[in-house]
Amino acid sequence: MKFIAPIAGVAAAAVIAVALSGCSGSAAATGSGGEVTELRYQGSANSVTLPELAEDLGYLGNVKLKWVGNTTSGPQDIQSAATGQTDFGGAFAGAVVKLVEAGAPVKAVVNYYGEDEKTFTGFYVKNDSPIHSARDLIGKKVAVNTLGAHSEAVIDTWLEKNGLAQSEIKQVQLVVLPPNDTEEAVRRGQVDIGSLSGVLQDNAVAAGGLRSLFSDYGLFGTFAGGQYVFRSDFLAQNPDTVRTFTTAVAKAIEWERTTPRDQVIQRFTQIIEKRNRGESTKNLQYWKSVGVPKAGIITDTDFSRWEKWLNESGIVNGAITPSKYYTNDFNDLAKG
Repeated sequence: MKFIAPIAGVAAAAVIAVALSGCSGSAAATGSGGEVTELRYQGSANSVTLPELAEDLGYLGNVKLKWVGNTTSGPQDIQSAATGQTDFGGAFAGAVVKLVEAGAPVKAVVNYYGEDEKTFTGFYVKNDSPIHSARDLIGKKVAVNTLGAHSEAVIDTWLEKNGLAQSEIKQVQLVVLPPNDTEEAVRRGQVDIGSLSGVLQDNAVAAGGLRSLFSDYGLFGTFAGGQYVFRSDFLAQNPDTVRTFTTAVAKAIEWERTTPRDQVIQRFTQIIEKRNRGESTKNLQYWKSVGVPKAGIITDTDFSRWEKWLNESGIVNGAITPSKYYTNDFNDLAKG
């Protein structure tokens, strides 16, 4: 049977933690207007996030980033923001809905990842695997980086669109593995299929021996996958800082979209090397595109796309109200 992580329970714990801590923002430096000017965040090893790029490009102005470690998953990242361990976090849109529906006081301000024809999440099997259709996945193991997030929603949606009943979908077993271990797990037969994206996907494909069963781009076309969120009290107390951050991320998205690929990779390489975290720049050669559409501007569809899955997973009951989860008010590129 497919195991569903108790994300709602974790989200509820996050809400309790917020209430007990009474956190109302970072204890970091403040500007002349009394707003926080240093934002705590979690990064991603061997890669450059949009906020990190925005800071390097000078888009953040007097707002500074404070790296406190690397995130293990999107749900973990936004839960850290909800509990005040960080000031912002990013996750799959469905995970944002889960957290908000559990009562966490957070709101999305800008899309930060997405899928297009160059950058997408693919689901791979070995070349000689007997799996060729959705029905072949019944009783099989699928490696994902975390439960209750992007890959699970995509898998369930693909299985349903290919004719599987909910009782059959529940027989597909999701196995949580670190993304760096997924390729090897598929090759060794420890799992039957693995979710791969970004440079890990490109590196695996380049090595040969794997074939794609399906991808989220093939399922939906170009779309925004997830958003950065802040706590509601932080938004209220630091509107100028959040506006600077959100607009800077939007500008960084457009910079990646319009800058020649070799220059983007060169910039990423310089950023990783000068921050001196003992990381590798080897996989940057596989970078293809930013993937995020329209300057990170959030739309209702970014959330309603997952409404059926959210209902079938028991996260919500009935129609959702997308405007409850996001605002574009802090993204100056969303105006005009």
